[in-house]
Amino acid sequence: MNIFNKKFNPSFFGILPFKQPIDRTAIFLILLLSVLMGLLLLSGDRTAPRVREFSWENKQIGAADTGFILNFFRPMNHSTVEENLKLEPPLPGKFSWAGRRMAYTLKDPAPYGVTYTVKLAGATDKYFGENNQYKGTPMQPFSSSFRSRDRAFAYIGVQGETESRLMLVNLTSSDSKPIPLTPKDLVVTDFKPYPDSDRILFSATDRSIARTGGTLNQELFTVTTGLNPQSPGSEAQPAQPAGRIDKLLDSKDYQNLKFDLSADGKIIIVQRLNRRNPGDFSPWILSEKVAPKPLENQQGGDFMIRPDSTSMVISQKQGLAIVPLTPEADPVEFLPKYEQVLGMARDNSAAAYVKYNSDFTRSLFILDNQGAEQEILRIPGSIIAVYFDPRKNKDNQFQRLYCLLAQRLETESYKEQPFIAAIDLKKEGTRLVGTIKPLLILPNQLDTQISLSPDGLALIFDQSVTTAKPTAGDSPRNDSGQSIATSRLWLLPLLEIPADSSPAKVQPEELPFAGYHPRWLP
Repeated sequence: MNIFNKKFNPSFFGILPFKQPIDRTAIFLILLLSVLMGLLLLSGDRTAPRVREFSWENKQIGAADTGFILNFFRPMNHSTVEENLKLEPPLPGKFSWAGRRMAYTLKDPAPYGVTYTVKLAGATDKYFGENNQYKGTPMQPFSSSFRSRDRAFAYIGVQGETESRLMLVNLTSSDSKPIPLTPKDLVVTDFKPYPDSDRILFSATDRSIARTGGTLNQELFTVTTGLNPQSPGSEAQPAQPAGRIDKLLDSKDYQNLKFDLSADGKIIIVQRLNRRNPGDFSPWILSEKVAPKPLENQQGGDFMIRPDSTSMVISQKQGLAIVPLTPEADPVEFLPKYEQVLGMARDNSAAAYVKYNSDFTRSLFILDNQGAEQEILRIPGSIIAVYFDPRKNKDNQFQRLYCLLAQRLETESYKEQPFIAAIDLKKEGTRLVGTIKPLLILPNQLDTQISLSPDGLALIFDQSVTTAKPTAGDSPRNDSGQSIATSRLWLLPLLEIPADSSPAKVQPEELPFAGYHPRWLP
């Protein structure tokens, strides 16, 4: 049989004739949609571009948060975004791009206690038509907000119900009344805030023991502050009420002396003395979910954890040593030239070291992370505290230090005059030159303690009055062991310090709280 002579039958090939109206309608719609899709592909996507994600949306940022990211749905024309992005109040910074992601890096830390708004309108996407002519589509207007952390600090009370208790003051709150964080039965001697400001690490002794045995039985605790900043990049945590205390370390077998908290809040170093063996005197390390243990083959005196949270600087007989805290960290590095470390830059790029000179003066050196050192100050007296200003110059270099210094007076008996000063730093060729600018004289206040706010806009300091009268062992005492009768707290604004050589005209403001040892929360 010759199949080629037979009449064509569509069903032979599995094809059915479109006899039903619904079949014809479906084919028509398919063809129409295909034509429309083709036209859309040829003409391009002309829907308005918009922001996909804003990394700081409804977050509360701190000084460690240096920049935010805007992620767009499509590639954008960079110049139109940069020209139209508005921050209210203004926050100077610089732009950088990676595909559809735009990063805005702040020049300086955002001032604390402020709500900021980010607005972007009028920017266009990166689209070009025929002959490379720009035909960008305007984006959907974008607006969002974020906050900087509350301006808050903690101190130790000295009078009445607050005596020897850890107190918290939130200057951003409508009610800035001090909040007691610790109970009356604990005598607080020192403290360090955690990086998220939600907790404070502190040492304290039971008051009944301190009253008879001093503070040699101090134990280590944490206490919640009631603050709960929703920091960028971290999971939201439920708010904790202020005053919840957890014990970290007892004093049964060891005396707990000086301690420090790492910048990331994950490591604590405590200097401990064995009660049964006074020769057993070494730093111990406490880390999350790991039992406390001594640092192997390490002894020494004063120490400070570096901002990298992997090493510390500790004083030893031959000077200072940079000691690793973890096995994978760099080996021990010795700094025999210096006797003391007083301050470190938050980004670990530099540190301030003190050298004792043979002519009874002291020198302040800046040593960067490349090993370059420079003497910027020599003083006949004492260098007590040093803070790096977090605000930098246009070349991203540190431009100022804030210091607590003491000048030796020309009198028959040895006497020093303490004062707060700013040291302006300037590059002259390869040298770093420091120009000292006194800010405030503190008569007869060698035990003053200062603290620089995380945004670099204010100093807080105390002025204690000691008493020679015998007092109970649980009374507040300064670092010299003298009993404190009363102490005032002062706030020193730093906004009006000129950049040139003209004198600074700053006026301290007395705060209505009696206390000592103030520290800003990060």
